[in-house]
This record gives sequence, C-alpha cells and structure tokens, in this order.
Amino acid sequence: MSGDDIDLDDIERRMKGAVEALKNEFAGLRTGRASTSLLDPVAVDVYGSVMPLNQIGTVTVPEPRMLCVQVWDKSNGQAVEKAIRNAGLGLNPMLDGQLVRIPIPELNEERRAELAKVAAKYSEQGRIAIRNVRRDGMDTLKRMEKDKSISEDDHKMYADEVQELTNKYVGIVDETLQTKEAEIMQV
Repeated sequence: MSGDDIDLDDIERRMKGAVEALKNEFAGLRTGRASTSLLDPVAVDVYGSVMPLNQIGTVTVPEPRMLCVQVWDKSNGQAVEKAIRNAGLGLNPMLDGQLVRIPIPELNEERRAELAKVAAKYSEQGRIAIRNVRRDGMDTLKRMEKDKSISEDDHKMYADEVQELTNKYVGIVDETLQTKEAEIMQV
C-alpha cells in the first residue's frame, strides 16, 4: 500500500455534500418571499405511501407572496392541503378544486428571530457533518500509519491537508449562515 490510499478528493466531496445539504435546508426556510423550494420538505400521504409534494402536483409562484400547487389528481387535494398545513412552515393553504393556494404571510420580528435560530441549528448540523468527515479521514490516517503503509511525516502532511479542508468548508458554512440570517432579518 502507498500514501495514495487516503482519498482527499473523497473527503472534500463529502464535505461539499454537507454544504449542499445545508443550502437545501436553507432553501426551505421562509424569508417572506414565495419560493417553490419552500415546499420541498412537504411530504404527502397518498396512495398508501408518503410522497414528496412535487410528485403529486406542480408548484408555481404566481405572485411574490403566493404559492400555488396544481394537484394532478383531484382526489389528492385535501391530502396536499393537510400536508402543507401540518409541515410546520406556518402556512395556511386553501383548497379550490385541484388548486391549492398558499398565501405567504408577512414575517413579524419574533418569527424572523425563530427562523434565524433554525438557520443556526441547520448550520451547526452542517459543521458537525464536516467534522465527522474530518474524523473519518484522521482515523484512516492513524490506521494507515499503524499498519506502516504511510510514514509519520506523511501522516502529519495528510492530517494538515484534511484540517485545511475542514477549515475551508466550516468557513463556507459560516458565510452561508451569515447570508441567510441577513436575508431573514431583512424587512
């Protein structure tokens, strides 16, 4: 075996994945403007299973403070309305035939602060995911040194590179959080 057995590209790919997951979580946080991604976390109980909303209807933004879901099968309208209402997004959908209208209420200061706390929690989960990837990389390095497949110097060099990647991606998480908090607090 050689020192090439530590896959820094894989470690970086996994850290990037943690940042992408965070950005997806942030997309679902409401900032007072309608966005189709707001309904991404909504799952609907239909046909005996739980399905993502986008597999049951088309989500559109007809105006800045309104979302609409055109349900493909009229019999699923009430299930979609119930799923949106119970998704914990603070939305109050109205069913009109096969169309579910979802007005986006103005955010008050208290709700903005709540959303900022949720964003901070998502960011911490992202940091933890990145640190877990770091720990896996460091464990691999220790094992490789113990097995004599890399030298102590190589271990130190790779460990420094893994730490640099960790610092880079934790920094990206922090920047992403700052941007999202500014967006949430914007009146």
